[in-house]
Amino acid sequence: QDYYGKELQKSEDLKTNACTTSARPLPKAVRDALERVHEEVVARYYGCGLVIPECLSSCWILDLGSGSGRDCYLLSQLVGEQGHVTGIDMTEGQVRHRSGAPPHPPSNPPTLFPSSCQVEVAKKHIAYHMDKFGYRKPNVEFVHGYMEKLGDAGLADESYDIVISNCVINLAPDKSAVLREAFRVLKPGGEMYFSDIYASQRLSETVRRHRVLWGECLAGALYWRDLYSIAEEVGFSPPCLVTASPITIGNKELEGIVVGDCRFVSATFRLFKVPGGTQAGPGQVIYKGRIMGHERELVFDANFTFKEGEVVDVDAEMAAILQSSRFAEEFLIRAGGANAAALQGCC
Repeated sequence: QDYYGKELQKSEDLKTNACTTSARPLPKAVRDALERVHEEVVARYYGCGLVIPECLSSCWILDLGSGSGRDCYLLSQLVGEQGHVTGIDMTEGQVRHRSGAPPHPPSNPPTLFPSSCQVEVAKKHIAYHMDKFGYRKPNVEFVHGYMEKLGDAGLADESYDIVISNCVINLAPDKSAVLREAFRVLKPGGEMYFSDIYASQRLSETVRRHRVLWGECLAGALYWRDLYSIAEEVGFSPPCLVTASPITIGNKELEGIVVGDCRFVSATFRLFKVPGGTQAGPGQVIYKGRIMGHERELVFDANFTFKEGEVVDVDAEMAAILQSSRFAEEFLIRAGGANAAALQGCC
């Protein structure tokens, strides 16, 4: 709370490269949506690129660790007026700032953003975005709370189509609780789509207790194999890796604390809440090419890229995901296939 609510005021205040990794190219619709987000919201943002899944029209989305609200306001446009976006953050300074000025403005605040009453600023920014988007009523809300205890913030069971998170789960001491809560609030067939920092080994207690390394998203990094174990325990489908890129610390003093050959990576995964009664075996699917920004091909994860009109053999896991999720209407799905049996487990 102190690190993100008080110490960090802009990306330049970060002490490592962990939160400044590059992201894959953005579709035009996402770039255009980002241009419409208020510059004060964008200015107080520290994150690893953007975490924007596909096929979002009319979806209800929960953003864990929403910070200044940049991603929420961007997603607000992509889900449309019939959709809804909720942002939850434990840092009151950031929650309030995402709709206006921080509760304790820096000694030299930017002249462009004079401090003013938080309620007034919050209303100003919500109204600004809804007017900018042409919406009659707000489709965004922000709540203060912990992602390990979403129930305490009033978030009900099976109320969201998608849960996203942009490099903040590493900041939670209890990762299992985060995934359990995400699973609880997701509707059957819902997805958890998230980017985070992972380590090549379990970190020592000395590293885990280092205040700056924790705030910089490194000390709390999950050993990547543990993600697979936790996801299985919670009830999610096996994690599908979307993208991954190595991370360098870029700070000699902090590098010396992380001893040994431990390496870090920024990775985006997608997990699905496949309903228990879903019956799916290996099969063949054909992508219809109707998802905005992905008409020619849908890069689903590192293993599966679906080109419009092309027959693709999928394993039982992927068949179940496509059949039970919001992607069901975007594919023609049929059981069996010449090579499907050999693909089991490759998701």
